[in-house]
Amino acid sequence: MPAVEVEELVVRYGTVVALRGISFEADHGEVVALLGPNGAGKTTTVETLEGYRHASSGAVRVLGLDPRSDHHALAARVGVVLQRGGVYPVMSPLRALRLFASYYDDPRDPDELIELVGLESVAGTAYKRLSGGEQQRLALALALVGRPEVAFLDEPTAGVDPEGRRSVREVIAELKATGTCVLLTSHELDEVERIADRVVVIDRGSVVAAGPTAEIGGEPVDVRFRAAPGIDVASLAVAIGAAVTEDDPGRYVVAASPSPVLVASITTWLAEHDLALGELHAGRPRLEDAFLRLIGSPAVKEPGGDRL
Repeated sequence: MPAVEVEELVVRYGTVVALRGISFEADHGEVVALLGPNGAGKTTTVETLEGYRHASSGAVRVLGLDPRSDHHALAARVGVVLQRGGVYPVMSPLRALRLFASYYDDPRDPDELIELVGLESVAGTAYKRLSGGEQQRLALALALVGRPEVAFLDEPTAGVDPEGRRSVREVIAELKATGTCVLLTSHELDEVERIADRVVVIDRGSVVAAGPTAEIGGEPVDVRFRAAPGIDVASLAVAIGAAVTEDDPGRYVVAASPSPVLVASITTWLAEHDLALGELHAGRPRLEDAFLRLIGSPAVKEPGGDRL
């Protein structure tokens, strides 16, 4: 049985249709990312799975249970990370974790969780004095207190510094290894590419693509690299036998299928012209490129977040 099941889910707000019959599953020990522009329906989907929204039609199941009618039974088996809030302003991380731990029969040790998310230095600091990234890491620790079988993470790396992001990735890897199903939403597509096994892309209330993260971009189509802006692309094209364009300053696309010979030809030409290679990507398009192609709009979170 999948840990999370969504089948032909439709959600309406009056005359507005937020979700138009979406379907997907997430298994135990799997990390699945819901992606989409603001207003696509990600938040509505997650809130329905958490039992806070009513499905107009279709069905959702979490651990085989109905999130609304079986909400009490699910509460101790599910962890939720909100994007912001949820803690008294003057309460410290350690006190908050000890309070939440008191709600469960077999909680994780609060001191262990403080160390796990890297908050040792601010364990006694009032919540309101924590940085945004520290507050987000505390939210993650609070979601783990009850040893959840399913974890819903809303923008888990939003506002988190590089060190904190590494901690978040390590926590998610631990959850996966212990069989927890992780369903997350994020606009940080580089992070999603690192941590998600599969992605589900939602746009205007419908699923427009779904599959393994490494395959969502489609088949290998080209080679992309970074170098100094304004290089002689005509000369490079002659040398490698393939068309080259500069789609952004310093970012180049070679219209040819990746191969060791092609990559070697590019690097040789750059070396002969004393040009440094900043980055080379051969194969499928990056998740960000695939995402933009699918939805046709920038993957930038606007102030205020999703409305639906």
